[in-house]
Amino acid sequence: MTALSAFDKALLNVLQGNLPLCSHPFAALAEQLGTDEDTVLDRLRTLKREGYLRRIGTFFDSNRLGYRGTLVALQVSPEHMAPVAEAINLYPGATHNYEREGRYNLWFTLLSPDLEHEERVLDEIRALPGVDDMLNLKAKKKYKINVQFRLR
Repeated sequence: MTALSAFDKALLNVLQGNLPLCSHPFAALAEQLGTDEDTVLDRLRTLKREGYLRRIGTFFDSNRLGYRGTLVALQVSPEHMAPVAEAINLYPGATHNYEREGRYNLWFTLLSPDLEHEERVLDEIRALPGVDDMLNLKAKKKYKINVQFRLR
């Protein structure tokens, strides 16, 4: 993994909260950063390949769009961890899938259009080989923070 250049840091800083909503957002970013679109795209590909960047996307207010969300904690046997995580990743509404220490060692969030869909997906995941227990941790109140990392 190579060190971040001053340009990389500037690109990542602006990308975190200011991706333009237009037909050519990376060209607009390039103009803002004093370069060209190919340079921006090349650097983003490199940053993704080197692990500095996981995804580029937007966050929607899922509640306003009619979706319900839940946090799910699984107890998964260690030898089944990778296959269970990969199976969860196939569900379009599953996000933030990560391994943790402790009894409940695989956590993810799930967005569903309705309770029936949520229950069906969770039943399928509960039935996966190696899943020994599941906690469905519904939110009572949402506290949203906007985390941005200022790279200097």
